[in-house]
Amino acid sequence: MPTSTPPKAVTEQALVFDCQGEALVGVVSLPAVPQDTGVVIVVGGPQYRVGAHRQFVHLARHLAAAGYPVLRFDVRGMGDSAGAQRSFEALSDDVAAAIDAFTARHPAVRRVVLWGLCDGASAALMHVQQKADARVCGLVLLNPWVRSADTLARTHLKHYYLQRLTQRDFWAKLLRGGVGVKAVGGLASNIREASGAGGGGKEAAKTFQDRMAAGWEAFRHPVLLVLSGNDYTAKEFGEYVAARPAWQKLLERSGCSRVDIADADHTFSGGEARRAAEAATLRWLAVLC
Repeated sequence: MPTSTPPKAVTEQALVFDCQGEALVGVVSLPAVPQDTGVVIVVGGPQYRVGAHRQFVHLARHLAAAGYPVLRFDVRGMGDSAGAQRSFEALSDDVAAAIDAFTARHPAVRRVVLWGLCDGASAALMHVQQKADARVCGLVLLNPWVRSADTLARTHLKHYYLQRLTQRDFWAKLLRGGVGVKAVGGLASNIREASGAGGGGKEAAKTFQDRMAAGWEAFRHPVLLVLSGNDYTAKEFGEYVAARPAWQKLLERSGCSRVDIADADHTFSGGEARRAAEAATLRWLAVLC
């Protein structure tokens, strides 16, 4: 099937709506017989509603073909939407406006699931922390962004440098002078950051992570966590959670489901990985609904 056209059972409609005086643009993928639960794709930045390798288009059409209306939209300052570009930490008004417009245009949609990748997942958690919206009945979080200086350093140490130290070619290059002073300096810098001696990196990134945790803690509905096996952002998330018992408890709650897709990269760019992420979302939605 060509990627330029939706399945026969799915129609697509443009949706233009207001967010604090700025016009936002989205596309609704609508099934012939819609469920009362819709999905809003929260797009982080810098990104727009199509997604890398048309990821969000494929996802929206796949879910709509199974009966779930889906809205994917451009936040302010991105894609076709007006306004100034803003951080993923400040997208809650955009998400709220999207939910309002989606449910107003399609009143059969009474409940909404927020689906987000990377800082889109982070923005979804911060949205439920900031806005108490009873219509939001679930979250799908893929490779959430929790970067701080110490987690990045710890991830590099564990998943790159320690691997390199076991490889013969690394030592051969070192002895020949092929591993430069910069690389060795990078290793030393990562060790300092991972041990907490990096000079305040933790505090700089603490606020948005705390907001994410507060949103998750307050959210008493199901959450699906999807992690890629071949992605540093997912590995950073694992390192971040492993060092924080409060986050571990969130993942252990009865309403949290987790799916690991071993060979997937950050955006599930391979066809098999993309289909695995879509299938995981669809299975979870079937239980939710």
